[in-house]
Amino acid sequence: MGSIFIFSQLSSTSVSAQSESEVIDERMRHYFESSSELVPWYHLAAIDQYERNIQQVRPDIEKSPGPISLQFPLEYWIGALNPNSLDTSPLSISFFGGNGTDGNGDGVADRTNPSDVLQTMATHLAFYGPNEAEYKAALWHYYKREATVNQILAIAKLYRHFGTVELDAHTFPIPKRYHYSYRGTFGSSRGWGGRRIHEGTDLFAGYGVPVVATSYGVIEVMGWNNYGGWRIGIRDNHNTYHYYAHLAYFDKGIKEGDVVEPGTLLGYVGSSGYGKEGTSGKFPPHLHYGVYKYNGRTEWSFDPFPALRNWERQK
Repeated sequence: MGSIFIFSQLSSTSVSAQSESEVIDERMRHYFESSSELVPWYHLAAIDQYERNIQQVRPDIEKSPGPISLQFPLEYWIGALNPNSLDTSPLSISFFGGNGTDGNGDGVADRTNPSDVLQTMATHLAFYGPNEAEYKAALWHYYKREATVNQILAIAKLYRHFGTVELDAHTFPIPKRYHYSYRGTFGSSRGWGGRRIHEGTDLFAGYGVPVVATSYGVIEVMGWNNYGGWRIGIRDNHNTYHYYAHLAYFDKGIKEGDVVEPGTLLGYVGSSGYGKEGTSGKFPPHLHYGVYKYNGRTEWSFDPFPALRNWERQK
């Protein structure tokens, strides 16, 4: 998948604000209508957003035309032994062990109807329960992939914390009153630790210059890495992992698991890395900023330079 499309996600390029707002309002209405004490709205919203994310980067998955992106495999919906691939009867679907349900009370279990789709997932989640451990078990039973479960948990945590799905704002990682320089070096060769490519953009600045979060997200990793030195990894609601490396030190007010937003202070520019814990000074001070996309199967790096240029103009 080329970086142009992913850049459009990072830069929040979309249809007009009015139509986007209408779509979000419709999604929220569906989430609340299908929620309950056992199934909070943000649990449904996180799954739906995850499905939307992978549809945007996976050509092998059909994109949902409606406001809700969650889609179920046909066999899961109607039952593996059901001879009628067009079955929409809740009674016969249940008879053949299918999971499709009627969410809007019209007597039809329609695999393309948002209410029916969300109610089917809500029924699955309700069987386990509302707390995070139970939600995690429900996700594992359905997706059977740890990385997918962790991604959805992060999205749910963000939606619960902020009380909205409108979390697309971004900002430049270095505040505007500080001096810095950078250029596109994604893909260039690196030699330390073996031949590899540069998976990010280096922003050169003085020691101690603040580094802030570029997006909403959950701190997934924080600590030492022999390549990146003192580094932080943040997972956002678009299946994107934001990587901040070579820091001098972290802001003392943050820790793994914390929720951040654009502009949250993470740490300060340094030159740590390329060795055992505490190694510093092997290169000029700078922030290495990388972004990685997860598509439900694998995670890969893409060039953050276009997004950085866009956020720089916005600031």
